[in-house]
Amino acid sequence: MNEPTGRHAARQGRVVRRLAVGLAVATVVAVLVALMVVRGGAAPAGGGAPVGEPAPETGTRGLAATAPRTGSVAPESPQRTVLPSGTVVPVVAVSTTRDGILDVPSDVDVAGWWRGGSRIGDPFGSVLVSAHVDSEREGLGPYAELLGVRPGQKVVLTSDTLRQEYVVSSLRLLDKGPLSEHPWVYSPTGAHRLVMVTCAGPFDPSRGGYQNLAVVTATAVGEPTPRSE
Repeated sequence: MNEPTGRHAARQGRVVRRLAVGLAVATVVAVLVALMVVRGGAAPAGGGAPVGEPAPETGTRGLAATAPRTGSVAPESPQRTVLPSGTVVPVVAVSTTRDGILDVPSDVDVAGWWRGGSRIGDPFGSVLVSAHVDSEREGLGPYAELLGVRPGQKVVLTSDTLRQEYVVSSLRLLDKGPLSEHPWVYSPTGAHRLVMVTCAGPFDPSRGGYQNLAVVTATAVGEPTPRSE
């Protein structure tokens, strides 16, 4: 077979790189699921989690404040996420497409906060933040770290003047699709929580790319505090 040249070679190279990244992500997910089973956690369901409120979390209740939130501060939109590794990811406000898909920033180094959801300081509901796991040009993004988070790890959201700490309570794999299929992810009701979303393997080019979503839920620790530089 002749060697590909020109645009065909470039396109083939991009596909190969994307498949390689997809394999790496799928491997991380497989290892994560195995660890969850060994540790006695709830492994993600093969067909996706059922629609509705997540099952009650266990193992991290003592780490999070149990007193009800009072909404004692003026809510603010998140501007940064600080991942368990300490990586800081800027956050911008985004909306959804007509198909109900979150319009995530194309830059893998930037996350999108759903402007219809809860904010830092709101007493109820999901603060929904999402970012791409990778891109053809940039490779893996910071949110790929979500594929390996563990219950009990710390995540921080900051805004213009506020800082809110959270503790990871669960990681689930959901079939990729419109957010309307998983209303608990963005629900304005229930306890205040952080929900972070990114893509997860398997990666299938013939079916549009990544086939799952990795959804990390984190519980707020106390009330927001003033942010200090």
